[in-house]
Amino acid sequence: MHSTIAPAAGGAYPCRSGNQVRPLIDGPESFGRIAEAVEAAQHSVWLTLAFHEAEFRFPGGRGSLFDLLGAAAERGVDVRGLFWREPDLESLVSDSQIFAGTETEQKMLRDRGWGGKIRWDVLPGFCHHQKSWLIDAGQPEERAFVGGINLDRGSLSPRGHALRGTPESGVADLYAEIHDLYLELRGPSTTDVFHNFVQRWNQASEKEVPGGCFPDPATADDLSFPSRLAEVQGDVAVQITRTVKSGVYTGSESAPDAAAFDIAAGEASVREQILSAVAGARRTIYIENQIFLSRTLLSALHDALQRDVQVIAVVPRIPMKELIEYRRRAPEVAAPIFEWLDRCGSHPGFTLVGLAREDVTGRQVDIYVHAKMMLVDDSWATIGSTNFMGRSFFQETEMNASFWCPDAVKQLRTELFEEHLEEDMGELNERRAFARFAEHARLNAVRFAAREPLQGLAHALETETYCT
Repeated sequence: MHSTIAPAAGGAYPCRSGNQVRPLIDGPESFGRIAEAVEAAQHSVWLTLAFHEAEFRFPGGRGSLFDLLGAAAERGVDVRGLFWREPDLESLVSDSQIFAGTETEQKMLRDRGWGGKIRWDVLPGFCHHQKSWLIDAGQPEERAFVGGINLDRGSLSPRGHALRGTPESGVADLYAEIHDLYLELRGPSTTDVFHNFVQRWNQASEKEVPGGCFPDPATADDLSFPSRLAEVQGDVAVQITRTVKSGVYTGSESAPDAAAFDIAAGEASVREQILSAVAGARRTIYIENQIFLSRTLLSALHDALQRDVQVIAVVPRIPMKELIEYRRRAPEVAAPIFEWLDRCGSHPGFTLVGLAREDVTGRQVDIYVHAKMMLVDDSWATIGSTNFMGRSFFQETEMNASFWCPDAVKQLRTELFEEHLEEDMGELNERRAFARFAEHARLNAVRFAAREPLQGLAHALETETYCT
């Protein structure tokens, strides 16, 4: 691996060579591949899950989460889900749903004879936010999916985000059309996804609490850590990075061919890797993130801009209401973050971007950016669950997969640019493509303000009024 971007040194998992990666853009493509992998599983399907909308259905008529997993369990596959439980969800994250394992929900599982196993995990005041799938752990067919897409109807918005509803249909809320990503992974780094699952599953906070396991603690039993690396599947270097709050888990059981790591002290390797990538950038940085409010990251991006690095950040035009309230409620804390955003915005190499699509009535409908990814110099990328803010870097439970692969990163960047601009970008080199994206977004900002039809989805935003 020859790169100016160093792997994170302060986490549980090293950068490993020999992997195969496949970025998956938007929900239908991601959930379609995940469902295919679940249907092909021969031994196990293990997932970590944060948010789950009861009405969600997998593409291709595959039914609900519990339909898909139940069918696998009926084939004798070991199905396990580690689900976040939050007793006061509405005050922490409004307008969201989780599968909290209430008496009613567990009765539903018993009544249908559902054969999977579940443990619930609580993180008081914060979120166990990882969204990972591990198929056939420890077997030659082992593969993982690491990303940030929630199981909700808005996340089934297809690539290009052709609107699926009209104002009359009732599908008109902020989260009706969502943009997001997953990464499909095969090779030695899947072993680290395996290790993470076992570490969290065996220490899930509710495993000895009544109602904290399904169907019962004896059946939803502990797991053994992986003893060897998954087989080589390609030539891509990948590092699994995490955020784990200190004091949540204990132990120093290492992953195969990795140093012992005391998880009791916590882990912040996602943040370390993100900052390393920004420091190593020489030409371009492309970001898509739901929450783009880290003072340290914005300061680092400002330094990159001073080095003539072009930066594009794609975010929700209308952030979640908790962020708007945060800026109003705690100005003394929020002000330094937004000052750094404004400093970046004053630089000609920086473009803040939202996505929107015109509906049949001519109304501009926002495409909600829920992605958590970054690309640097057409050579390095990260995809995962981590929002770019302090809580996600230090206190939530997160997972990202970073990979060093120029061919895959350039292809992903080209596909995303073509989705957002609705232009063929294949003939443009990296710097020209970034310049074209920024120019296109600024022209669309004028059209958006005049309520004229956009050309593509991307339109520039003003940093000084963001989150107001």
